[in-house]
Amino acid sequence: MQRTAALALLAATFVAPATIAFGQRIDGEPPHRKGQNVTPAFEGWFHNPDGTYSIMAGYWNRNLQQALDIPIGPDNKIEPGGPDMGQPTHFLSGRGWGPFTITVPKDFGDKELTWTITVNGKTSSIPLNIKDLWEISPYIDALNNTPPWLAFKSFDDANSGMGQGQKPVVTSMTAKVGVPLPITVYVADDGVYSPGRSEPKELITLSWSEYRAPEGASVKFSEEKPKVEKMDFKKMPPKAIFAGKATTNATFSDPGDYDLYLAVNDASGVGGGGGFQCCWTNGHVKVTVTK
Repeated sequence: MQRTAALALLAATFVAPATIAFGQRIDGEPPHRKGQNVTPAFEGWFHNPDGTYSIMAGYWNRNLQQALDIPIGPDNKIEPGGPDMGQPTHFLSGRGWGPFTITVPKDFGDKELTWTITVNGKTSSIPLNIKDLWEISPYIDALNNTPPWLAFKSFDDANSGMGQGQKPVVTSMTAKVGVPLPITVYVADDGVYSPGRSEPKELITLSWSEYRAPEGASVKFSEEKPKVEKMDFKKMPPKAIFAGKATTNATFSDPGDYDLYLAVNDASGVGGGGGFQCCWTNGHVKVTVTK
């Protein structure tokens, strides 16, 4: 209900053609092949069980054929308190739906953060806050759909560390330059999708990408979108009717610290079906690479 009211208000307020990201207006300038800016996006905020709040953010890279690397610093900063608050430094072409969250304290109140990105001579900023209008429910939608489950160990392992939703499931690994690093993930889902839709071919889809890398370095995946192999587990996550695993190999060009991002989408699709902030799950793999 909050989302419906907010979108209705935005639609009534901004009569010019525009792309609406929840919590902000992204102007309607068309994308280009290269040379354009990256606009930060405020996706909304939600409550945490401990009384703190999570602010979710994403971006829109208007360059159709240009991924951009923008290091943390004057050109990629969140203030006050930053400049580093976990935001990406590698921006894929197009819309990046909520790849990270920022936890703010119980007494955050009417304070505000600002994310500023400067690239190709253009600067864009967006305020990040916990105003009532922008509250979201990323863990369940109106259909009782919930995000997929993700783990970096088998669900049958008591220490699987499984989780769901946009607060990321995180693991750490080590690798050597030029030597493929196998990464296996375990995923599960409740199988809920919109009534009236034909049964989806895949209940879960995965998408790997670079999130952060040393300056001038890069990572390549053997499969950016590996298929999920159905498996039976003795300990299925809550409400899950489907589970499986998938593997990709990551190869690193240079030594240093990397952050790999995994988006786990259910049948509602990327960005929760284009902006409805449920239901997907974020995963991050921190990799220390040596020669």
